Formats: sequence, structure tokens, C-alpha cells
Amino acid sequence: MNILILGGTGAIGRALIDLLKSTSWNVLVTSRNVRENENNIRYIKGNAHEGEFLKQCLEIEHWNAIVDFMAYSTKEFSEKVDLFLNKTDQYFFLSSSRVYAESNIPITENSKRLIDVCEDEEYLKTDEYALAKARQENILFNSSKKNWTIIRPYKTYNDNRFQLGMFEKEDWLYRVMMGKTLVFPKEMAKKKTTLTNAIDVSVAIKNLIGNQAAYGEAFHITTTESITWQNVLDIYIYFLQKSTGKHYKIKYIDNIEKFYEIWNKYQIKYDCNIDRIFDNSKINNVINKNILYTRFEDGCVNCMNNFLDNPSWRRINWKLNFWMNTISNEKIAIWNVMGKREKLRFIKYFFSK
Repeated sequence: MNILILGGTGAIGRALIDLLKSTSWNVLVTSRNVRENENNIRYIKGNAHEGEFLKQCLEIEHWNAIVDFMAYSTKEFSEKVDLFLNKTDQYFFLSSSRVYAESNIPITENSKRLIDVCEDEEYLKTDEYALAKARQENILFNSSKKNWTIIRPYKTYNDNRFQLGMFEKEDWLYRVMMGKTLVFPKEMAKKKTTLTNAIDVSVAIKNLIGNQAAYGEAFHITTTESITWQNVLDIYIYFLQKSTGKHYKIKYIDNIEKFYEIWNKYQIKYDCNIDRIFDNSKINNVINKNILYTRFEDGCVNCMNNFLDNPSWRRINWKLNFWMNTISNEKIAIWNVMGKREKLRFIKYFFSK
């Protein structure tokens, strides 16, 4: 079986690639960076957004499946979708469970999507992530071809990704490891969520490849374990304090709209600040319950252990850090900053304010 993975270097993509190493399948992965081939996994350097490079990849083999982790504008996706559907037996579109509207009962794949019920005209004029994914789903729903499968993961974690509400680890974990106070909205801390191990999501995707029952269908792949963001933060902090012996400081603020000053207000308003409880019966039935979801506390401890052994960071949001400083009445000194590259970026931001 020939599998093309577009942009498969994120949390779920890496887990899927590791899983496919044990198969006899021929797997080609696009990456913007040079990577070494391993076993049956080959890498090709290039940007899958670029038309000529994408066409080159699509012509290499007859692809039994394309798993697409790329993020598109709705316009770009509409221009490429037919190319994808014509060049593979099964096209996997990575959407998101952020497409769902708020629900007071567990979410199923038939639950209302935000785009279908939202009355916020200002928001609907945007192509914000949740709306873009839903519009791109609609393009597939309306296609005459049904050789597609829509995947809607929600919050996923691995050894290098630890989400907290709208924050990635670079936004919250880096700050607390500098010894500074994390500022978090009290209202959001009470909301229910799920965090799913990226390995569990990849197992489900693998089981959907070539599965006829998945053609023309959408699936969310999420654990049904329901915990609040407060529970998540408590698990993170307890583990960090136990591992490092340090004390970490949290400041909760009542006015969640204050975070609109510094963050995407739509992500807060229509995603992280609503309860997210899922019913995963559909995916379980289609793959014959061939997946055991990892309990978050167990998976988190394992992943954080691995991360602390070899920590790595993407770009740090210094604007966010200085905004939190004004609320926590703190300052960041150059010796608080971890890593030479971030020290330089910190200095540049400090003098540009």
C-alpha cells in the first residue's frame, strides 16, 4: 500500500509515522526540512502549499491514501481538492472538533457545527480556524466524489505538546519554568474538556485507511474522559513540582474578556470557554473498538517525563509574557530566559516596546 502524508511532522503526524514504520506500506512524507529516511518511511523536502511541488508528489506513485495535515485557507483548499480526490483511493482531511458548536449533551458527529448555528456576523465574515475547517468540510460534503474521510481530532498531546486552554506549552509552560506567574481565566478553568494522546489518534487513523466504512464519513477521534481545565492544570503543576522540587505560581482573573486584548477572542469564546464532552461511539464501531484510550493523567506523566529529559521550544510569545507581567506585577530578567536564541529575541522585543 502506498501512503502519502502531507505535512506530517506535528503531534499526530509524527505518531502516525512511527506507527506506520512497523508496516510493509510504502510511506512518503513531505517536510520543509531535510530528514533521514527510515525503514519504509521516505521524506521529500518541500512545501506542500506550492503547486509544482505538490503535483510532483502526487505523480510519484498511485496513492492508496493521502493523509493531509496541511492547514489551508478555504480558497486554497477549493482550488486543490479535486486534485487530491483524483490522485488517491482515499483522501484524509484533517479537520478539527473545534468545528462543533456548544452542546449540553455529549457531542456526536451529527451535532451542530458552529458555522451552522452561529449568529455572530462579525465572526462569520472571517475565515478563522473553526470556520475555515467547516467550510472545507462542506466542500467535501458537496463533492460528487466520496473517496474522502474527515478526521476531527480535538486537543492532543505528545512528548512535545502540552495544551492548556488556548495556550500551547510555549505560552504557559515556558513561563512557569522561568519562575513567573501564569495568568489564567477563572471562568475557563471550570469548563470541561478532553485531551487525547496523539498515539491513540494515530491508531484510529491507521485503522481507517482502506476501511470502506470510512469513505464519505466524518469522525472525531477523542477520548470520552471529561476533565476541567482546572484538573488539567493541577495535573501539570503537581507533576512539575514533584519532578523539579520548585513552586509554580498561578493567578486566576475573573474577567475573561481581558484575554481578548492578547489572544484570538474567537478561540476563547467559541472553543476553550465552552464545555467539550464527546461521544466516540462512531469511530469505535467502525474500527471494532480497536483502540484503548490513554487516561490523561497517565499519558501526561509519561510525556512530561520525556519532555523534561530533552526540552525543546518553538518561538516564545514575548508580547504575551509582558502582558502577563503587568497583571502579575512581575518583571523578566535576562537570566530568567532559557536558551540563547530566546535571550536574543527577548532583548529585541524588550527594546522594541
